[in-house]
Amino acid sequence: MLEEAINYIKTKNYIRMSLLCKVQNLNFPKYNFRFKSNENKTLIFDIIRKKFIVLTPEEWVRQHVLQFLISEKNYPISHINVEKQLKLNDTIKRYDIVVFNPNGSIQIIVECKAPKIKINQQTFDQIARYNFVLDAELLMVTNGLDHYFCKMDFENEKYIFLKELPLYNQE
Repeated sequence: MLEEAINYIKTKNYIRMSLLCKVQNLNFPKYNFRFKSNENKTLIFDIIRKKFIVLTPEEWVRQHVLQFLISEKNYPISHINVEKQLKLNDTIKRYDIVVFNPNGSIQIIVECKAPKIKINQQTFDQIARYNFVLDAELLMVTNGLDHYFCKMDFENEKYIFLKELPLYNQE
């Protein structure tokens, strides 16, 4: 029994150490995440999808954004949706994160990229194409290191950069 406990602790410490080598510090507050290992893959628990997801650099960013929206900006978990399909010009795409208003309209679309991916015009074009279908009021684009927030100006067909994302129920 004691030997099993020691092996369990060693395994957990090994997983933690291997995680430290795989993940990168991001430009977000520090959050606590749940991890597990399965078939030599590290998994992270997604509180929205309520399941463990393979930890990739983009997923690492996505999980930080979810915590940021919930913990720092006070958006209710029940208003957040992750990685759902979207039909765009007869092709199926997937958005990263969407936050709904209480009336069901979309308040925010978030596009997450891996930290090594630079945010550029193509990234903004991608989220703008998604927004033709979704009509979100706010856009967030991040690679975990650089964050961009925009408010849509539908009348003039442009977006206005914001210093930060507003708190829930504030604009």
